[in-house]
Amino acid sequence: MAEEVPQALNYIPEVILKKRKNTEEWAIRRKLQLEQKVKKHKSDNFAIKKPEQFIREYRDKEMDLVQMKQRGKNRSRRAFITSDSSLLFVIRIGGKSDMHPRTRKLLYSLRLRKIFNGVFVKADARILEILQKVEPYVTYGYPNLKSIKDLLYKKGAGKIDNQRVPLTSNEVVEQALGQHGVLCLEDVVNEIVNVGPHFKDVTSFLCPFALTKPEKALQGKKKRFVDGGDSGNREGQINELVSKMN
Repeated sequence: MAEEVPQALNYIPEVILKKRKNTEEWAIRRKLQLEQKVKKHKSDNFAIKKPEQFIREYRDKEMDLVQMKQRGKNRSRRAFITSDSSLLFVIRIGGKSDMHPRTRKLLYSLRLRKIFNGVFVKADARILEILQKVEPYVTYGYPNLKSIKDLLYKKGAGKIDNQRVPLTSNEVVEQALGQHGVLCLEDVVNEIVNVGPHFKDVTSFLCPFALTKPEKALQGKKKRFVDGGDSGNREGQINELVSKMN
């Protein structure tokens, strides 16, 4: 009976073996990273709070609501307009850890959804009432021409088809505001400076300005600026703050 000849083993190049090993190791590392990420996400979302934390947070938010109502009623303390200008630049400077949902809703109505966002507004009765109620969380004042130009040219962006588009060309402006006769960035500047007839259209098109946190310019004090704090009306000194955050 003839001997059975063993079949030759298939030869696999060493390069392929190394590549296969590296791929397997990468897959294992990636799997571990994803598992750790999911575990951390769950622990962050389901962190158990102590009862006293819930009580403190609830009291802080209720106190915020009470103080907001008091500021709304205290007409005698309303010293907003000390300038002929009806243009204000408003910056959100406060977070939401102790903020009542009604306060947050008012900030959202100003389109100030994030801390250090800034917007141009017309100082009419409705805006002044909102600013008085959310005063600890915002600071504002009368922007000059230089501040307006710096904001638009350095941080300006508009919303087109729900997309944030930087104002890098006049074509972007014309596409969004051409029907109102606003064709270029200079037209946007003029409309804002003069609070023109298409001011609302222009500011609705502009995205809130994403400013940077200034070093040492804001100390996190909810006291009014005139009393040594950060919030409230800075009048013309808003321009100094804008220059540090632009």
